[in-house]
Amino acid sequence: MDGIFLQQLVNGLTLGAVYGLIAIGYTMVYGVIGMINFAHGEVYMISAYLCAISLAVLGFFGLDSFPLLMLFTLVFTLTVTGVYGWVIERIAYRPLRHSTRLAPLISAIGISLILQNYVQLSQGARQQGVPTLLEGAFRFSIGDDFLQISYTKIFILLAAFVGMAVLTYIIQYTRLGRMCRATQQDRKMAQILGINTDRVISLVFVIGATMAALAGVLITLNYGTFDFYAGFIIGVKAFTAAVLGGIGSLPGAMLGGLILGLSEAQFSSMVNTDYKDVFSFSLLVLILIFRPQGLLGRPQVVKV
Repeated sequence: MDGIFLQQLVNGLTLGAVYGLIAIGYTMVYGVIGMINFAHGEVYMISAYLCAISLAVLGFFGLDSFPLLMLFTLVFTLTVTGVYGWVIERIAYRPLRHSTRLAPLISAIGISLILQNYVQLSQGARQQGVPTLLEGAFRFSIGDDFLQISYTKIFILLAAFVGMAVLTYIIQYTRLGRMCRATQQDRKMAQILGINTDRVISLVFVIGATMAALAGVLITLNYGTFDFYAGFIIGVKAFTAAVLGGIGSLPGAMLGGLILGLSEAQFSSMVNTDYKDVFSFSLLVLILIFRPQGLLGRPQVVKV
């Protein structure tokens, strides 16, 4: 039993790190403009296809070094996915920024459906896959059981936490981060102080998209399969993680992702893996009922 618990703990950390990366996109957009980007899951889905395309092209030219494969794949996938994030902001959000709050929500859902059908028509509806690039694992004996940590999972955890650390540094200690925080706190005052808030908002969408792209590459390497509908379920789960941690809070998104991943993994082993999605969505409902501001979020105070 200890071996199963520890194995699921490793699986949950891996999954939670990916949820946290995607949740960052939700929480950054909400923190700056107060809206949810419901096309974010499809951005993750597109990054999985871009990862597969990049690996196929590099493999065609005979490149088989794992570090170089990852370097070129990450640069290509993050760059193209960042462009998708920029386009989504320009098309679905900027023209409707001063409209009712419902209009951008409907627009984002429309973009989500467009991206799903665009990928389905261009890449096909069948499930796609990539080969295992990093084989092997560490094995530890625990009584009658054993704990196995694959090299792929170690790479995922390292890449995810490095990505989170770099983003945290950017937000906390760079000029771009200060502009993002200023825009989040008071957009009108930030404009008066000379900050181009339109550019900041576009960059926030780009950063969120690149975090989703990093998650897309990592989870594609882990599971090896994906399809055009892959963004919906994981997008809702990442949104659950953002709400759990406190939407608008970067540490909250990371914490919420880890908690959700660990809870889902343990639920799968102790109850039934067929109902893990039900567990995640039930958790979202409970959070919204009993603590809508999340673990690290703050209740909104209406000034009168």
